[in-house]
Amino acid sequence: MEVLEWGYEKAVNGIPGLDSAKELANDYAKQGGTPIEQANSLIRWQNAKAGTSGFLTGLGGLITLPIAIPANIASVLYVQIRMIAAIAHLGGYDISDDRVKTMVFATLTGDSAKEVLKDIGIAVGKKVALSAINKISGATITKINQAVGFRLLTKFGTTGIINLGKMVPVLGGVVGATFDSVATNIVGNTARNIFIGQETPAGEATAA
Repeated sequence: MEVLEWGYEKAVNGIPGLDSAKELANDYAKQGGTPIEQANSLIRWQNAKAGTSGFLTGLGGLITLPIAIPANIASVLYVQIRMIAAIAHLGGYDISDDRVKTMVFATLTGDSAKEVLKDIGIAVGKKVALSAINKISGATITKINQAVGFRLLTKFGTTGIINLGKMVPVLGGVVGATFDSVATNIVGNTARNIFIGQETPAGEATAA
């Protein structure tokens, strides 16, 4: 959770040379179209661009890490969180709100987000009402965060944190060149469904 908190702070406030989540979202909002179309365009961009060497070069000054984890793993988490937070901003949510932050963390689990959120009565597949998020208590935030942390950690298995990049849905190419880019769509489309909604299956973003 310390690493996730660190990544979220960097995503919301920005780091030198890279847009913050809000700035990223606003760039896509300017393109016109519906919020769903804007989110799909953002997901496709992440899929095509985030794994390039030029983008990773921009992460060179990623600031001191909170704990001893590989810089490429930290980059994965930062980029993933920024994408989700940008989609949340496109959906009209206040990403400075701790309750929204917790929803972003839940989205990191991809398809598992449905199970994480089901226990508190939030269904993935349609936009989550602001009123529902506003009712999330501090105790519930803790419960969700614990569930998210458990699901991410159990994916590490017995091989250690170095395999995080192979376990968590991340942006294709960020850690090595062999990542399955479909993973980007899983977490991106989950974020879109939670924070914006879904028109039809045909509206889902797909790997470039």
